[in-house]
Amino acid sequence: MILHELIEKKKANRKSLAVLIDPDKVDEIHDITRLVHACIENCVDYILVGGSLITTDNFSTVISTVKSICNIPVIIFPGYHLQIDTKADGILLLSLISGRNPEFLIGQHVHAAPVLKKSKLEIVPVGYMLINNGPQTSASYMSNTTPIPSDKPTIAACTAMAGEMLGLKALYLEAGSGAQHPVPQKIITKVSRSVDIPVIVGGGLNSIERVTLALEAGADMLVIGNALEKSYDLLPQVADKIQSLNKTLDVN
Repeated sequence: MILHELIEKKKANRKSLAVLIDPDKVDEIHDITRLVHACIENCVDYILVGGSLITTDNFSTVISTVKSICNIPVIIFPGYHLQIDTKADGILLLSLISGRNPEFLIGQHVHAAPVLKKSKLEIVPVGYMLINNGPQTSASYMSNTTPIPSDKPTIAACTAMAGEMLGLKALYLEAGSGAQHPVPQKIITKVSRSVDIPVIVGGGLNSIERVTLALEAGADMLVIGNALEKSYDLLPQVADKIQSLNKTLDVN
């Protein structure tokens, strides 16, 4: 169970690594295959598939290809209710709690509910929080919402606590796809200290320095996506960092 594993890792202070594949940004099966093998070699914990706007028809193809190559859990990271494929292992049912657009708080979920109910996908209810850190991102534009200001950690913490009290099982702090800057360390720290549920962080993590800051701030799982589009060089660095932190816990 994906959620159970995340919770248990959180309790043990163990970190996880996920790679996000945007179907719009992989052109051929060969590209997907290379990326998945890199994930296997670097002991990636989860593979997320999805995006804010998908203009190609290869969403299902990406999931099928990944599943045919490896046993790494494949989790849908949906931008809207049509991004569902029952061949995946689970789905992050994202409620955009940083915004006030009812369509992304509950509207899209209503459309998806009948299909999800009949599927065997593991449903992971997640509070999705966009953090403003530069130019407008695809996620904020497509959701028509205003991100939480990067210098307002208290607002972020209160939003996270509200999500936890409403029954959400994890939080996803997002700077946005291709963000110039990652979620600030002070935001991650404030949120992680305010809740007991897993904290996932993504967006703008394009260097080992930024990755290290996010881990030190309290992120339980990191999501790397755009940083791997041109080169996989960052992946082994991040994997080594996370494995090193986890091995330290094993020794202690």
